[in-house]
Amino acid sequence: MQRLSDLILASSALFLLSPLLICICFLLRITGEGKIIYRQQRLGQNLKPFWILKFATMLEASPSMLTGSITVPDDPRVLPVGKILRKTKLNELPQLFNVFLGNMSLVGPRPHVERDLEGIPKKDLMYCYSVKPGLTGIASIIFRNEEGLLEGERDQRAFYRNVIAPYKNKLESWYVKNNKFSIYCTLIVLTIYSVFAGDSQVIFRFFPKLPLPPERLKKKFRNETTVRGG
Repeated sequence: MQRLSDLILASSALFLLSPLLICICFLLRITGEGKIIYRQQRLGQNLKPFWILKFATMLEASPSMLTGSITVPDDPRVLPVGKILRKTKLNELPQLFNVFLGNMSLVGPRPHVERDLEGIPKKDLMYCYSVKPGLTGIASIIFRNEEGLLEGERDQRAFYRNVIAPYKNKLESWYVKNNKFSIYCTLIVLTIYSVFAGDSQVIFRFFPKLPLPPERLKKKFRNETTVRGG
């Protein structure tokens, strides 16, 4: 059922969004470094690597600069047009092709670069990645402002590896354990809502049994909500 839904929804989205995709391609071609698509190797189902597709929003040499695959607030590697694409999540739209090709599902654990998961035990990763990774998911919604959560940390890579990544894995493992078609549908709706409303914590109201964040993240989430609420 989920694969059929993926095919129908991904195909429909690609058709309906094709004018927007063409415009973004043209805009990227004439700005920045002129590169349109960025490919990066991520972990897929059963920890098998695959090439994820995104619109190019950063300098081509970004993976070997500064914090590598982790983007930080006001990251100098992000191109001007890329800032808009990243904020609106439009840079993720090429992953609809990944969904169509079967590398990904619309909903699932977010695929990561292997080196960013070094602090997570292999057995936990195997469980989390026993399903296809998703274009969106629980962690994607909660951490839609991940760059802001890294702000103020002296060692941002360490904070990501030791605090954010393990909590993400707990969230994704919860999804794998409780995976139902109703949750799949709910997460698609909540993704659209969170993008337009900017509410990354809405998911806790729908899934109150989700693992709670560690204290260091709780404070940051509270600050984020306070700032958004004015």
